[in-house]
Amino acid sequence: MSSSGYSDTSCGAREIVGSVDGDGDDEQYVIADITADDAWLAMAVEDAPSLPSCR
Repeated sequence: MSSSGYSDTSCGAREIVGSVDGDGDDEQYVIADITADDAWLAMAVEDAPSLPSCR
């Protein structure tokens, strides 16, 4: 997978999205490939990198 967060495979393009999920007390940052079943990972929001640190 490329470091840009986008991957193109012989099966077609992938669509990667990120979202914060939770009730405020236990928030998780979720990254998912919405073109594939069960292709996701989650981490505590406080452990997720900030956007400025990724630039």
